[in-house]
Amino acid sequence: MKYMDYILDTMKKLLAIPSPSGFTREAAEFVMAELEAMGYEPQMTLKRGVVCDLGGEKADDGILLAAHIDTLGAMVQEIKADGRLKLINIGGLRAANVECENCTVHTHDGKKIGGVVHLINASTHVNDKYNETERNFDTVELLLDEYVNTKAEAEALGIMVGDYVSFDPRTVVTESGFIKSRFLDDKLCASVLLGYAKYLKEEGITPARRVHIGFTSYEEVGHGGAADIPAGVTEMISVDMGCVGEHLQCDETMVSICAKDAGGPYDYEVNSQLIRLAKENNIRFVVDVFTNYSSDVNVSVRAGHNLRHVVIGPGVYASHSYERSHKLGVEATFKLIQAYLG
Repeated sequence: MKYMDYILDTMKKLLAIPSPSGFTREAAEFVMAELEAMGYEPQMTLKRGVVCDLGGEKADDGILLAAHIDTLGAMVQEIKADGRLKLINIGGLRAANVECENCTVHTHDGKKIGGVVHLINASTHVNDKYNETERNFDTVELLLDEYVNTKAEAEALGIMVGDYVSFDPRTVVTESGFIKSRFLDDKLCASVLLGYAKYLKEEGITPARRVHIGFTSYEEVGHGGAADIPAGVTEMISVDMGCVGEHLQCDETMVSICAKDAGGPYDYEVNSQLIRLAKENNIRFVVDVFTNYSSDVNVSVRAGHNLRHVVIGPGVYASHSYERSHKLGVEATFKLIQAYLG
């Protein structure tokens, strides 16, 4: 696919920018710069997201494609007496999924201090309860990559309660096409939307309906889509990860069309049109029901916006952990957007 290299290169750059929910200014500035370089006029929202008008006809029947640039992360909850840090999660981060992971503490004065998350008393030669200890944020801690042994020494580095903690994404794209990284949810789809914007501009395409793209900043904590819906928008598509796992049809090589999730059913008529277009264009797709899932567009509808709403996206395995997708799923998602909007 012509725009695959751009999408993957952009994804790698975006994944390298720390952006736990509420700490997204740098990621938003990156998105703004990409869109401005294409010749668009994006706007940063009050919540440090981004919205951009890509053009098109029928401005009073516009569509918003939304992805989120915020990720899971953590925050310093307590500086312990020995200088180690107790964390509290941001979003659905699980302690078991960040044990033994490198991370960065972002202080309020702009410093970046490395560290690693370990089980308390992590040496297996010492801790005879290592295997039976439940991993949660009371039993793991952050060890700073600085020689500190007291609370005062940690504070002297500039560390405070409330500092953000981000985790290394460990991004890899294999020769076989698999994409592995933390935070593919949802920076993979954000990169797909940037690729679609580039496609419209370079191919000189004017969609039949006005198309806006939005990049939200608080999706992982439940209010990303509550605001910043452009005027004239009557339909919103959350472009977000498709779930892969037991009792689901999707795998990493497909685009998933969600019929229903924890927030209820999505728009039946729009989904039916997406299914028809996927079949007509030989796009690898499935329809699934997600029981433990919600999206920005659910939040938008609950906030009172009068919208047709659906969710599509490439299959992503091991969500909220070290996630995996595939180039074929990216291509299928891109092609479905093309088929639906032009």
